[in-house]
Amino acid sequence: MKKRLVLVIGLVIICSASLIANGLSLNSIGTRALGMGGAFVGLANDPTAIYWNPAGLSGQQAQIYGAITDIKLYGSYKYDPAGVDVENERKDNITPNLFMTYPMDKLTFGFGVFAPSGLGVEWPGEDLAAFAGGNPDIKWKSQIFAISISPGVAYQVTDKLSLGFAGIMSYGSFNLDRPYVHTDSTGSTGFQYEESSTGTGFGVEGGMMYKMSDMFQFGASIRSKVNLTLSGEAKNPALAAYGAEKSDFDRDVALPLWAAFGIAVNPCEKLTITADAQYSQWAESEDKFITEFDNAAWPDSSEMILEWEDCTQIRFGAEYMVNPAFTARAGYYYDPAPAPDKTVNILFPSATYNAITGGMSYSKANYKIDFGLEYLMGEERDVDPAEHNMPGKHSLDIFAFSVGMGYNF
Repeated sequence: MKKRLVLVIGLVIICSASLIANGLSLNSIGTRALGMGGAFVGLANDPTAIYWNPAGLSGQQAQIYGAITDIKLYGSYKYDPAGVDVENERKDNITPNLFMTYPMDKLTFGFGVFAPSGLGVEWPGEDLAAFAGGNPDIKWKSQIFAISISPGVAYQVTDKLSLGFAGIMSYGSFNLDRPYVHTDSTGSTGFQYEESSTGTGFGVEGGMMYKMSDMFQFGASIRSKVNLTLSGEAKNPALAAYGAEKSDFDRDVALPLWAAFGIAVNPCEKLTITADAQYSQWAESEDKFITEFDNAAWPDSSEMILEWEDCTQIRFGAEYMVNPAFTARAGYYYDPAPAPDKTVNILFPSATYNAITGGMSYSKANYKIDFGLEYLMGEERDVDPAEHNMPGKHSLDIFAFSVGMGYNF
């Protein structure tokens, strides 16, 4: 059993490396929560509570729950003065997650392996040659992701109050392919810049859940900032003539502090309505990325200016038990863009979303299967040439489909 569990966890970590999503913070972990618009902090009564609110682990049965989510981006970029009109590569990106709970009297232990963060996109180079020194063979691709392993515990203080705590160990990766344009008296030449790095970081999360009555309860959760110390190698053919085509480098990337408050209301036995406010402190973690190069022929360091702003998501969800075997779900959330116009670009997309979600589940005996989907409708951004070096119209929608399966012991 232990060997099988280790194998499953390893496969989750390996498969999650394909993650590509928007905003550096995935919106909905777990199929059930996804179907309810991610408004889950005040409810958190399944094994994904280790992510949403560890206090929600309290009182749960021994169970194992796994989910797979497919994320697809539909982006476009248009800038008429340069003759650019391009759509991103449409690819399926699979993200698996695994959760477990185990109760012991007033204590309930939880464990999760999940992908809380990711950002990335790929564009066809031939349509972006105008921004790559005329070179149509340049690859434009970004991928940032984090995989977290999180053990936790909840304690039922009273019949109404529960407290929870979880540790977080995160493994992150930052890969980037972009043009490097060298300009001299003969004109501009585009070279392929590439880099890849990995690293780890640690954090904690705490939560509380308070049940005021059979009809109403609320919860709160806070997750610390997680600093990822990344190391890797960069390649720039423009420096090959100096014998310095490659360089090792270091870079710090942070997952933001996250705090949330949620409520859950049961106006009748079959219906649950939820609402959340979830705050991400982007300004503290994504102000700029500083890269320190080891090769003496390279610049000592470079800065990628982001100047992201703190944001608060507003989420609503509902769940209705049609019968003991079948449950239907729906949700909505508003997710403002953290990146201002002056720093937004096609490799680090950022949009303001209005998202609609839906889902359902079927239960029989100790088994349950969940289905969920969400569609994020991004507002078009028309960036003024005076504000940024990648002006034009930026558009991005996201579709996600998720399947989850659980078993109660």
